[in-house]
Amino acid sequence: MTAPDRAAALMDRIADVLPRPLDRLRSIKLKLAVLMLCSGGVAFGYFRLKIGWLPPRTTVAAIGIALLTSQFLAHGITRPLREMTAAARRMAQGDYSFRVRASSHDEVGQLATAFNQMAADLAAADRQRRDLIANVSHELRTPVTALHAVLENLVDGVSDPDPATLRTALAQTERLGLLVSELLDLSSIEAGAFTLDRENLPLAPLLTDVIAEAEVMTAALGRGVRFTTSIEPDGATVFADRARLHQVLFNLLDNAARHGPSGGEVRVSASTSPAGTVLEIQDDGPGIPEAERATVFDRFTRGGRTDGGGTGLGLAIARWVIDLHGGTIAVAGPGSRIRVVLPTD
Repeated sequence: MTAPDRAAALMDRIADVLPRPLDRLRSIKLKLAVLMLCSGGVAFGYFRLKIGWLPPRTTVAAIGIALLTSQFLAHGITRPLREMTAAARRMAQGDYSFRVRASSHDEVGQLATAFNQMAADLAAADRQRRDLIANVSHELRTPVTALHAVLENLVDGVSDPDPATLRTALAQTERLGLLVSELLDLSSIEAGAFTLDRENLPLAPLLTDVIAEAEVMTAALGRGVRFTTSIEPDGATVFADRARLHQVLFNLLDNAARHGPSGGEVRVSASTSPAGTVLEIQDDGPGIPEAERATVFDRFTRGGRTDGGGTGLGLAIARWVIDLHGGTIAVAGPGSRIRVVLPTD
């Protein structure tokens, strides 16, 4: 801490223990007027002791001018405070659009700037909350409607409980279960309860397990996608949470298999570098448009796709998991290539 900072901290501690005689006044303009009146009274008292009694008219005129000047100057000081009061009342009613004019560079101006930033953050949070409710409702409606139709047909005797019909019902139920699981993960992350149990993991067996699970998934979808791996060096390891990294890699492989062409290839590569462990997943699809690369990891974003995709939460959870590891995840270059970089320790 620098000397000015220490002095400011000391003054703050002293100010905390001093009495506040003006706290009862409900107007800052009146407080400024009392401040100037008291200061002027002390100054006139000092001059009286030094040079004798000053002319009464001069004293009264000086006090009056001081009061008028304080009211004029205090108007510009208190206007941002009045605007913040009005804006706070509008924010209590759900209107976050109002902004305070922050033209000064003093404490009031800094407060106005901080207030505007808070209003913008609250507006963004409110917009995200509304989007979350709308998107969750949409995601829940689709499988619930499909499951309701299947069960209604079974009850009415329109359909027979054959394996194909039951598989349809099971698929919709699994989709609901996936959405609920991802929403719980999302809630844990935002609540700060998303913990990691990191260890040194050999990459080869980890990728083998993830690819085996992804192959079962693609076989069920009838996509016929092939997976290839490349690890350099052969015994490369990564310092990560096994379950969470498995979740991230499976989600990336799932996206690559769904969005790539049927019968295509998904290439998984792993290597080590001074920056850490680098994992890349690439498919033969058309790639992610450059305009969507900045938002592809946002919640409920599926690159403009509304069919055949997941819930739109997988990539958002993947980004948060990698962030918790201290790494990065991004779209790398042209095509459909996702790059994950994890630190060595």
